[in-house]
Amino acid sequence: MHAPRIDRRWLAVVPSTLILGWVFTRIGLPAGWVIAAILVAATAAVATGRSINLPGPASRAARAVIAILAAAPLTATPATQLVNFLIPGLVVSAATIGIGVAGGLLLHHAHREISRSTGVLSMLAGGASVMPFLARDTGADYRYVTLTQYLRLLAVMLSLPLAAMLIGFDTHPTADTATDFSWIGLLVLLIIMAVGQPVGTRLHVPAPSILGPMLLTVLAHTLLDDRLTLALPGAVTAVAFMAIGWMAGGALSVPALKSFARTLPATLLFIAALMAGCAATALLLTWWLGVPYLDAYLATSPGGLETALIIADEADSGPVVAAVQIIRLIGVLILAGWMPQVLHRIARVRHPARR
Repeated sequence: MHAPRIDRRWLAVVPSTLILGWVFTRIGLPAGWVIAAILVAATAAVATGRSINLPGPASRAARAVIAILAAAPLTATPATQLVNFLIPGLVVSAATIGIGVAGGLLLHHAHREISRSTGVLSMLAGGASVMPFLARDTGADYRYVTLTQYLRLLAVMLSLPLAAMLIGFDTHPTADTATDFSWIGLLVLLIIMAVGQPVGTRLHVPAPSILGPMLLTVLAHTLLDDRLTLALPGAVTAVAFMAIGWMAGGALSVPALKSFARTLPATLLFIAALMAGCAATALLLTWWLGVPYLDAYLATSPGGLETALIIADEADSGPVVAAVQIIRLIGVLILAGWMPQVLHRIARVRHPARR
């Protein structure tokens, strides 16, 4: 048997992405590695007239890494905090998710070339790094979902510090805190990467390549000694983020870019509406829990979880920020995993006569 040929374009794509990603991270551009990978891979695909596909093993490994990263906030937030804010968190999360679903369906009606699942997945707030893989698993247009999710994420992450200052808090960048490295923890994570998807498949969870490793990560954190660090090296996470960009950018073509450009005004409008809707739900949270509006705004921000938590730490915010964000993240992942079934139910409710 002949070994599979490696696409020579990767010899240019990989180093170019590393250079551009390094520049983006140095200047502080949010999601710099993803954006760099999208730009470089898209350039290669459009210039050569052929898509550039991420090898299967690399795609599966990237999915597992992203799932482990998505599980990190779940392991860092005490269960008691989630319970204390469960009811208000569920209410505002349901409102935010409802806004996203409605926006996605309206986007579908405005541009019929965008399917219902594509529209909804592109407008769900939270879990931007997971959505491209869920989109591919559910048959949605992962290119559009990736571009829209990271456009929203970019807008949110850039606006959060500004919004915090306008609300009344002057943010100051803090130094990164290094995470203690653990070889045993790394071994556990490698095992999770290897068996996460098969376990998820056996458990019949939706999107097993994502939710399987996530569940195992949470379980491992619960069972292992607290002194063991379940953290992947920064270089590994950077490569996983680049894989997201390569997957989306490498599948782009001139017609796909033209299609995205046609829908861009509507996409930006719905992103703005989503951000405004989340800001409105923060008023409800402020009234309900009696927390400062800044805390409520950070808790309901449509994405940018890491940025929201950093600002919350600098502002000495209460646990409401992490708790509500995590509750919504869980809801978004569950909804996204069962997206085909959910949309089918919505269609049956709207058109009960159809079978």
